[in-house]
Amino acid sequence: MQNFEFHNPTRIVFGTETIGKLNTLLPASARVLILYGGASAKANGTLDEVKAALGDRHVQEFSGIEPNPTFETLMRAVELVRQEKLGYLLAVGGGSVIDGTKFVAAAVPFDGDPWSILEKHGRNITTALPFGSVLTLPATGSEMNNGGVVTKRAIHAKLAFSSTHTFPQFSILDPTKTYTLPPRQIANGVVDAFVHIVEQYLTYPVQAKVQDRFAEGLLQSLIETGPEALANPQDYATRANLMWIATLALNGLIGAGVPQDWSTHMIGHELTALHGIDHARTLAIVLPASLHVRRDTKHAKLLQYAERVWQIHEGSEDERIDQAIEKTRAFFERMGIATRLPDYELGAEAIDTVIAQLEAHGMTQLGEHRDVTPATSRHILEAAL
Repeated sequence: MQNFEFHNPTRIVFGTETIGKLNTLLPASARVLILYGGASAKANGTLDEVKAALGDRHVQEFSGIEPNPTFETLMRAVELVRQEKLGYLLAVGGGSVIDGTKFVAAAVPFDGDPWSILEKHGRNITTALPFGSVLTLPATGSEMNNGGVVTKRAIHAKLAFSSTHTFPQFSILDPTKTYTLPPRQIANGVVDAFVHIVEQYLTYPVQAKVQDRFAEGLLQSLIETGPEALANPQDYATRANLMWIATLALNGLIGAGVPQDWSTHMIGHELTALHGIDHARTLAIVLPASLHVRRDTKHAKLLQYAERVWQIHEGSEDERIDQAIEKTRAFFERMGIATRLPDYELGAEAIDTVIAQLEAHGMTQLGEHRDVTPATSRHILEAAL
C-alpha cells in the first residue's frame, strides 16, 4: 500500500425527510442560488421542498444544467452570481448538476479565463464559493468528492477537474427522491458507480487488503442491488443501498493508497463529447474491451476479480479472465445498457476522430502504468466493435 493522505470535509445527511435540515446547514444570512437541471425538480416537488426549507433567505434559481454540463451554460450561472452578488450555491440534482455547481463555485472568484480551470484540470483553483447539494440521482459520487467534468460544446471537449476547494460543505441524500427516476437513469447510475470502483481496484496488487475487500464488497452489492433497483423502484432499502454505494464508490476511501486507472473514463469522455452518448454507456462500451486488451498488465488483479467478485474458480487462468470479462459485459447488458460501438450506430470510421481528440487533450499516457497510448486506445476501441 502506497503513502497517502485522506481528507474529506463533506458532511452527509442521509435518510427520509432530510431536506428540511437545510435551514440548519446554510448560514441564516446566505444569498443562495439553487442550480438544477430540467423540469423534474419542479414536477416531483423537490424544488418547492428545498425552497420551503430555506425559509426567508434571499433565493434565486438557475435551471437548464445539461446531463453533460456545458461550459457555455455554466458561464451564464457564473455571470448571474456575480451580478446578483450571491454567496452560496445549492445543487439540486444528480452528478451533472453537482459537477456544474463545483465549476461555478470555482469560476465566480477566478481571476482569468475560467476555461483554463478545465485546461489545467483544477490545479489553478485557489478559492471557491461555499456550496452544498441535494442529491436526486445516485451515480457519480460527486456529492462527496471534489471532482467534476465539464464539456465545452463549441470544441467538443469534455475535461475533468478537481481541487481541495471544491468539496461540497454538505450533501443531503434522501433515497425516496429517486423513486420517480426513469429506468434508464437508474441503469446508468449503477454502471457509472460500478466502473468508478473498477478504475480504482482493477489495476495491480499493492497489498491494500482493506481497499480491495471494500471495493469487492461494493461491486458485489451493486451486482445484487442494480437489478433490484430496476425491478422494485419504490423499495426504500434497495434505493438506500444504491445511493450509499454510489457515494462510497468515489469519495476517496477505496482509492486511498492504491494505484488508479481512469483510462476508461478518459476514452469514454471523448465518445460523449463527440457523439452525445450517455456517460455511463460509454463506460460500458470501453471497459470490457479495455480489460480484454490490457489483460496482461492487469493479470493478477483480473484473477482476483474473477474469484472474489464473480466466484469463478475453475478453468485455466486465461479462461477465468475471459469469464470475468464476459460476466462484466453481461451485467451491463442485464441493466439494459449495450456494450459495443455498433449498438450506438458507430463503426470503425469513428475511431480516428476519438484518437485525435485524445491526443489533442493530452490523453496519451493513460492508465495505472501510463502505458495506454493512442495506439492502445485504438486497440480498445477496435475491440469494442
